[in-house]
Amino acid sequence: MVTRRDIMAWGAGTAGTLALGSHMAIAKASQPKTAVNFAVPPDACDCHTHIHGDPAKYPYFEGRVYTPEAALPDEMAQLHAALHIKRVVIVTPSVYGADNAATLYGMAARGADARGVAVINAKTTEAELDAMGRAGVVGIRLNLATGGVNDPVVGAQRLDEGLGRVKGRGMHVQIYTNLAMISALKDKVAEAPVPVVFDHFGGAKAALGVDQPGFADLLALVRSGKAYVKISGAYRASNKGPDFADAAPLAKALINANPERIIWGTDWPHPDSAAHPARTRFDIAPFYDIDDGLLLNQLALWAPDAAQRSRILVDNPARLYKF
Repeated sequence: MVTRRDIMAWGAGTAGTLALGSHMAIAKASQPKTAVNFAVPPDACDCHTHIHGDPAKYPYFEGRVYTPEAALPDEMAQLHAALHIKRVVIVTPSVYGADNAATLYGMAARGADARGVAVINAKTTEAELDAMGRAGVVGIRLNLATGGVNDPVVGAQRLDEGLGRVKGRGMHVQIYTNLAMISALKDKVAEAPVPVVFDHFGGAKAALGVDQPGFADLLALVRSGKAYVKISGAYRASNKGPDFADAAPLAKALINANPERIIWGTDWPHPDSAAHPARTRFDIAPFYDIDDGLLLNQLALWAPDAAQRSRILVDNPARLYKF
């Protein structure tokens, strides 16, 4: 049997597109270790996941900054069965560039319970956008963080381009970035003709608290109804696992600002996109081992009221993602 060590050694000497056969054994993404301790409402939605298909069928983008392990639809279904989650939003990760085939594959596996958020570029045609819309894609993602885009001029240009592509299509724009960029883009977001969604606490850091620079601007956009925020990927905001409880003040502040603009997600399969000195971008980057049951239980602490949790898990996603 080919082990993860074998694949990592193989990957260190490989450049370009990764192509591993489905027969190769690599570690599976994490599954919940802790049972959910509250009643998850019917039609609850995990609003941030990724599918990494068999690389032989769904090859990774040559310009990617990391190479993940596989994360397949049946593993995702197992995750959501354990969490009592019915609906899912699958987001195209940076490793595929503007190729959304793996996301569409994952959506098809879940049928009517899935929606997608795609990544596009200048080569993406109007016909392709229309076809993805018919398949259940309801938004596009601007991943500024993984690519290291911190220039506000570039960020504003990317946002303008994205808004222009989705306007009139009933889609939204999702942005993965940091608080400094959000502050720079706040006026454009406030005037956007479509909903704008910020990933992963808007890039806020738990250790810096609710008074950190830029967080007030994020709260203002949420309070005004001009932006949604995903309280997802708490491990990206905190390094104090396994429950990342120090993210609670950030989550509570966002929920209190406007519970109708907050959505929740796992960020499964928890890819490690960070640069590591001993790893090239073509080496296999093992997933973080995250207990999604434990993280979902944090939502009951962030939003103790059952009606409020239902809004976050069911009503808001149904509205934004058109379930």
